[in-house]
Amino acid sequence: MNRINPLYVGLFLLVVLTLSVFELNSAKDELHEAQASYEKAEKLAVELSELKKVYANHKNMQMKLKRILTQNRLKNAGVIALYKKSRAKISAESLEKSTLDFLMSKILNAPFNIDSFEIRKLSKNKVSFKMEIKW
Repeated sequence: MNRINPLYVGLFLLVVLTLSVFELNSAKDELHEAQASYEKAEKLAVELSELKKVYANHKNMQMKLKRILTQNRLKNAGVIALYKKSRAKISAESLEKSTLDFLMSKILNAPFNIDSFEIRKLSKNKVSFKMEIKW
């Protein structure tokens, strides 16, 4: 009985091999989950970085809005803009619908954070509106 049976050694090696395969598979699953989590986090970081570039520069946002409002079509229409530290209020008492369409196409295609927006119909072709933009 001094000798170890080779079947026991073989059985022991088979059990060790089976356990190591299970551990390897679980480690692979954890690695795939970690990679997926990393890819999601990286995508979110890139998205947030891009959004920060667009929205972080308040002076740039204010200059874009001023550039839109200084166009001849809007100057002559009576659009009034009041600028404060963190927001701008834009209003017009009587504005033609085509001019409002022009203004809205410019503002909605730019990355502005519109806080409030109100339009009232005055007649068939005239409207009044108030808008507040934050930055």
